[in-house]
Formats: sequence, structure tokens, C-alpha cells
Amino acid sequence: MSTNGDYTPFAYRIAFASLQGMGVDLARKLLDVVGSERQFFDMSEKALRELTRGRSKIYQDDYRRDCLARAAREEAFVREHGIQTAYFTDATYPHRLLEAPDAPAMIYTLGQCDLESKHVISVVGTRHATQYGIRFCDKLIGELAQRLPDLVVVSGLAYGIDIAAHRAALKHHVPTVAVLPRGLNRIYPATHRSEAVAIAKHGGMLLTDYTSQDQVQKSNFLARNRIVAALSDCTVIVESAGAGGALVTASLAMSYNRDVMAVPGRCGDEFSTGCNKLIATNKAALITCADDLMAAMRWEGAKQAPQQLDLFPELTKEEQAVVDAVREHGEIHLNALAEALGQPVYKLMSTLVELDCKNVIATLPGCRYTLV
Repeated sequence: MSTNGDYTPFAYRIAFASLQGMGVDLARKLLDVVGSERQFFDMSEKALRELTRGRSKIYQDDYRRDCLARAAREEAFVREHGIQTAYFTDATYPHRLLEAPDAPAMIYTLGQCDLESKHVISVVGTRHATQYGIRFCDKLIGELAQRLPDLVVVSGLAYGIDIAAHRAALKHHVPTVAVLPRGLNRIYPATHRSEAVAIAKHGGMLLTDYTSQDQVQKSNFLARNRIVAALSDCTVIVESAGAGGALVTASLAMSYNRDVMAVPGRCGDEFSTGCNKLIATNKAALITCADDLMAAMRWEGAKQAPQQLDLFPELTKEEQAVVDAVREHGEIHLNALAEALGQPVYKLMSTLVELDCKNVIATLPGCRYTLV
């Protein structure tokens, strides 16, 4: 299958990284045998199979030809939208991620965040977060922010604990990385688009190993957990039922020799079952505050200074209108708030994120809001 040199070296890399089942371990092994990405696509199917003794469909001529065509389109998309990439042989590829044998060969990012920061934690948990879990995220990240100036928080932008962790990071001016289960052409879930924009704008990063042409599949959601776990020094499980994605992330973190920590909950609470079991079986260290985490990680940071609260934050006209409407209702659903203010939800979400960062509005489960 000769490509006649019709593609750039970057397109060959994109295509090679997008091959089914491709990770850094397999990529290294194949390149050791065939020599380069271009040679992998230029060789005939017969020659490839004989050289590698492989049976996978990635050697099929039609499959490789399609990968190259898709890669050329992706190259155009990446360049048009200012997306940054890191290939596993690049110096810019995160060193923590490179330690995971199943790490992606290529990642795509938007935003500027130091993935090589000295202190990186991932915070994950159930989609059905309680006020206990949401408040713990805010408390933990707020306390760590005062102690660790180079802190980075990683999560998956999902409902529940994930988005609570991102919101807490934004509120406390901590860079946060959202690992997505699809390409950067569309934010998932769409209701968290405002947070995604704020993350990329305020020193954080949106990161994925999927191209803009990849279809969203159920397996994507579990697959992205390997990146969440590998990017971090430790993974904190805030709330989890007896099974779920957060526990998968914990298992992956352990397999990468990362520390795992869990927040204890009351016996009988559904979304404390997973955390309590991790602690009981010595698979996770018990933490109740930032001091516990720092002691477990043997991190030294600045002594915690008394927190200066901004009792009267300056609000814009739009923000004040939202605050007045929430105060009138005490607790209100996003859709009802949008109707009361006569604003589209997408515009209102941007204001709510800013108010959350100013510690004026608190986000409750089920897209409900109240004053802090």
C-alpha cells in the first residue's frame, strides 16, 4: 500500500496514533520493527503481517488507507482551531502519562496548563454527588490551594463529583485539567460547556485522545479514566457507590503505582459504599482534609494562612440580577432561573460559573442553585 508521499509527517503520526488498540507500548514495538510511521503505511499488508506476525485488522490496506484520509482531515481541523498535540515521542508529552503502558500515543489539548507541575491530583466520584461530597471537594481543593502554589486538579468534567472538583478549582484559582471522552469539536456533557470554556481560559486545559471524527461510544467513558489516573500523583475518590467509574479509576491508579485516597462516609449511605470498602480493604488511604492528603503524600507546603473572606464581592449588573432571583426563591432549578430572568440557559451558565468562582452561588445536585 504505497501512499506516494501525499501526507505530512504530522498526518502519519495522527493516523498511526488512531489505529485500533494503539497505546504507547504497542506503538514502540511496531516502530521498532517497521522503522517509522510512514513505512507502516507504505508497506503492503502481506509484508506487514510477515514482518510483525500480526493478525490485527490494523494491517489491512483499506483500513490503513481510511486512517490516513481521516488523519489528513484531522490535521486540518487541529490547525484551524489552534489545538495543540503531544505525540508520545515528543518532549512535551506528559512524563506521568508516559509511565502508563496503555497511554494514548497522541493527545489533543486546548488551554495552557503545566502537566509537569510538582503536585497533581485527580478528584473523581459518583455522578450523583451529595452536598457532603460537593462541600468536601471545595474544602479540600481550597485548603490545598493555600498550601501548594503549583497544584493542578484533574477530573473528567462529568456530572457530580467531577464537575464539583473543576468548579472548586476555578473558584480557588487552581489550574484544572478536564479529560474528555470525545474529540474537542464538542464538549460533553453540553451542560458543562461554560465550565469547559472557563477552564481553558483561566490557566487550565481540556485534554482528549480522541479526534474530532471519532464517534462517542460507551467504552470511551471508562477509557478516559486511565488518563485521569495516570496524569496524577494521587487519585482522590470523594463519593462512590459499590461499583462505578470512580472505582475503575482507583484500580487503574493502583496499577500505575499511584496513591489512592478515599473520603469516608456514613455506613449505609449508598454513595459512600465504594469509598468505605476501599478504606476497609487497605486499597485507599483515609483522608478527611488537606493535611491528611499532604501527610500521606509527604508533601511539604506553605503553612495554611487564615483565609481572608471577601464579604462583599463586586458584582456586575447581570450577576446581581441572578443573585437577586436566587435570593427570592432560596433554591431554584437552572431552567426556572433562566425563565425568571428571561435569559437563555447557555448565557446564564456563564454568569453562574463566575458567581460560583466568587463564592456567591452554590451549585446543588440536579442543576439547582442557592446562595452561599
